Amino acid sequence: MAEAQTFETDFWKDAQSRKGWDEIVPGEPRQTIPYTLTREAIALYCKSVGETHPLYFDEAYARTTRYGGLIAPPSIHIMLMFACTPADDWMRSPGTVNAGQSWSYNVPARPGDVIRLEARALDKFIKRERLFVVHDNVFFNRAGEVICSGRGWTIRPM
Repeated sequence: MAEAQTFETDFWKDAQSRKGWDEIVPGEPRQTIPYTLTREAIALYCKSVGETHPLYFDEAYARTTRYGGLIAPPSIHIMLMFACTPADDWMRSPGTVNAGQSWSYNVPARPGDVIRLEARALDKFIKRERLFVVHDNVFFNRAGEVICSGRGWTIRPM
């Protein structure tokens, strides 16, 4: 079995290099990194969240479905959010609180897809002494199709 492409999952590592509130510029694209999604990465993700549907593991079964092959669970975009961003991305800051999100799913991510993320802050504001950022994210597959897109609200660490 080939190893899954790895990315840093220790959010405290390099925490001092993260962009802070003053460096978040609404409208400015965030730096992103293409990520090759592998069967192994899908399997690791499924194992970590307790997903056991054969559509994500069993190639023979997956070929009999309307997808015609293995796909990734839709929620894998959470893992991709971190796989597609560099260590200094402000979204990775320890102490970030998810204040809400809304996602639309278009086509499934598949093993072998080179996933590309387009992301930016849309707005930032202070409410009740908390720092909020509104942001959007769009994930594309290697064919340029939108896998999913979403808007989120986070409370930034002070």
